[in-house]
Amino acid sequence: MKPIVYALIFISLFGLTQFSNAQTSGKDFSNIDAYVKKLGSLDSMNMGTITGMVTKPYSDKTEKARAIFDWIAYNISFDCKLARTGNDTKNSTNDVLFYRKATAGGYAALFQDMCSSANIRCLIPDGFVKLNTESIDESKPDINHTWAVVQLGISPDEWFYVDPTWGSGTTDAEMKLFTRSFNDAYFFADKGIFNWQHYPDNEAWKLGPAPKSKGIFYALPLVKEAAYDLGLKKFNPDKGKLKVQADRPTAFSFTLDAKAVISKLTLTTGEIKKQKTKEITFSYSNGLLSFSNKFEEGEYPLTITVNGKALMTYAIVAE
Repeated sequence: MKPIVYALIFISLFGLTQFSNAQTSGKDFSNIDAYVKKLGSLDSMNMGTITGMVTKPYSDKTEKARAIFDWIAYNISFDCKLARTGNDTKNSTNDVLFYRKATAGGYAALFQDMCSSANIRCLIPDGFVKLNTESIDESKPDINHTWAVVQLGISPDEWFYVDPTWGSGTTDAEMKLFTRSFNDAYFFADKGIFNWQHYPDNEAWKLGPAPKSKGIFYALPLVKEAAYDLGLKKFNPDKGKLKVQADRPTAFSFTLDAKAVISKLTLTTGEIKKQKTKEITFSYSNGLLSFSNKFEEGEYPLTITVNGKALMTYAIVAE
C-alpha cells in the first residue's frame, strides 16, 4: 500500500454540537471510552490478551468494536517516518503492538485482528482519500489509504465504516509530528459523509450514498471533520476546483442537521505560510447555512471553518 500523507490539523472543538454517536447506533459510548482509557497501554500483552481485557465487560458487538476502536486510538501513534519514506514494513499486528506505531494499513490490520479475536466480522478495504487541494481532479491516483468495515449482519445496512487511523489523531503539514486527537466520528461513521472523504478501490465496498465514480469523487472539494459534527447533508458548489471572477461575489450553501448551532464562520485563504483568515457574515435558518464572498485574483486553497473547525476546502482559481 502507498503511504498515507494525512496532514489535517484539528483545532479547537469549543462550541461544536456533536452528532456522530446519534448518526450511528444511537448509543452513548462515554462509559466505554472512560473504561478503555483507564486500562492504559497494556504493555507487553499480546493481541488476544489485550482484546480480552478491552472487551471483557461487554456482550454487545457494537460495544466491543467501540472498545477496540478506543484502545487503538488511545495507544497507537501514526508512524510519520514510515509514511514519508514509503516504507510499508512494520505494519503487521505484532509489529504495531511492539512499536505502538503504524501507517493506515497497520491500524486497519490491528483493528481487524482484534475484532476477529472478539468474534466480530471485519474486513479492510483499500482505497483513495484526497489529501490536499492538489489532489482535486487527479486523474491517475494511487491507492493511499486503508480503513475497516464492521459487519454485524448479512444486510449492508448492518455494515459500518470505521477509520482507526483518522480516529486516532493528525499530523502536521510536513508529516513530521503526530498529534493524538481522539475522533469518534470515524467509528460507525455517517456513510454519506465518509463516502465524500473515502473512495474504495473495489466499489462493492461503497455503503450508503456515494459518488458514482472515482472521477466524480476526485472532483469534489475536501470534506473535513466538522461535516460530522454539523450533520452535513448537501453542499454547493459541489466542485472542488472553483473558477471564479475576481471581486465578484461567489455564493456558498450547506445543508446541515437542523439541530446544529452555528456561532462563527471564518474563511482561510492561501498556503500555510501566507494564510489570511477573516470572519464572514452568514445566514443560517432551519439547517441551511449560506454566505457569499469576493476573492482576490490568484490560485490558492480556501478553507471554510465553522465554530472553529474546518468544514470544507476548495481550490480557488480567481481571474
